[in-house]
Amino acid sequence: MGKNKLVDWKDRLKKGHMLSVIVVFFLIIVALGIILYQKQREYRQASENQYNMAFYEVVDYIQNVETYLAKSLISTTPEHGAETLTSLWREANLAQTYLSMLPIESQELENTEKFLNQVSDYSYSLSRKNIYNENLSDDDLNNLKQLHQYSVDLENTLNQLSEDLNSGRFNWGELTEKGTVAFAQQVDNVSKESFSNLEENFHEYSGLIYDGAFSEHLTNNEKKGLTGEDVDENKAKEIAENFIGKENIKEINNIGFSENATIPVYDFSVKNNNDENINISISKKGGHIVYFNCNRDVSTEIISQEEADSKAKEYLASKGFTDMKETYYLKQEGIVTINYAYEQNGVVMYPDLIKVKVALDNGQVLGIETSGYLNNHTQRDLQNVNITLEEAKKNLNKNLQIGSEGLAVIPTEWQTEILCYEFKGKVEDKEFLVYINAENGREEDILIITNTPNGTLTM
Repeated sequence: MGKNKLVDWKDRLKKGHMLSVIVVFFLIIVALGIILYQKQREYRQASENQYNMAFYEVVDYIQNVETYLAKSLISTTPEHGAETLTSLWREANLAQTYLSMLPIESQELENTEKFLNQVSDYSYSLSRKNIYNENLSDDDLNNLKQLHQYSVDLENTLNQLSEDLNSGRFNWGELTEKGTVAFAQQVDNVSKESFSNLEENFHEYSGLIYDGAFSEHLTNNEKKGLTGEDVDENKAKEIAENFIGKENIKEINNIGFSENATIPVYDFSVKNNNDENINISISKKGGHIVYFNCNRDVSTEIISQEEADSKAKEYLASKGFTDMKETYYLKQEGIVTINYAYEQNGVVMYPDLIKVKVALDNGQVLGIETSGYLNNHTQRDLQNVNITLEEAKKNLNKNLQIGSEGLAVIPTEWQTEILCYEFKGKVEDKEFLVYINAENGREEDILIITNTPNGTLTM
């Protein structure tokens, strides 16, 4: 009997111990849940605070943009105009930066971003005019007036959104979870002004038309070198086979159509007779070669840089790319990548760029990339040379020891082009490229040349 009581006591002890373990385990889970919940709340609050900060920064900078645009309309001196326009350029850039921090899909704000981008680029362009002591033209002032009106509309919309945010009619957490469309529906009954309405401000805004940065032909994004009729997948495959050489192909497969690429292309994967993998892209418009790359290891370097350059030029000519001049190169792991620019009547066209990869063991061309050429190649009017070479030299630093000189067309950060005199020279131990506008003698750009064992680079 005593023995049975002892067993019963032990059973109860075990059960009590298990119950205690379960209770402790349950309490641990509850505690962890509370901690995770608190952490989640802290994270959501931190995100909310960050988005609020970014939004209010956008509001402030847009207000500044509107203010500086208004000031630019009544400024009468180039000196003050340059100061105002430089401030406008800075504020528009900052507005773009903080706008990109908001949890909104980029396509929902495409026109708003485009507007801020043009304000930034245009104000910078006009500030350069003022810096050179030029007064703004009537067209310039009309464009600024148009931009100012849009900025007022944008500011009003943002002020309404600011009121909605302050009153708790929406929060960033719901926007992040539900997406912009759901958000627009969510606030529709509360406020007619929503992020969707930011785009409505610009329903008639198609871009400025002016002679300079961000001009109309650039807004249209014309591909000047992309000529010819559209080709279908079968025709593109035939072009790819002919480019590589059908006799060199073991297998070719279509791997898709890149419709949203800068240049829409048909992509193909190829295995050649040496079992090397090749990727090749053919443009839908015109059936041009956009990209070609052969992957293979190069373990030795036998041929010289000059021989590689010669083989690349021969290759380009055989593919229909003539009058190409080598510019800069980079050597890595037995392969040299050489940049070639089109040359028109002795003038180097830097926008018309083709990159060629050459293996330094046997001179085989392993790759070619032609997007710069296809985007920009055309015959230019080179008659806008209003100053002589000697006059251009007067605008150079007196310490620059000139090594070479000539004419070149250079791209700008706004995707426009400028005909310049290009001077390559040294100041002490540094090499420079200096570009002087051939029409008005302005100093347009300065690049530092860096010569390394692996190539020549510019910055």
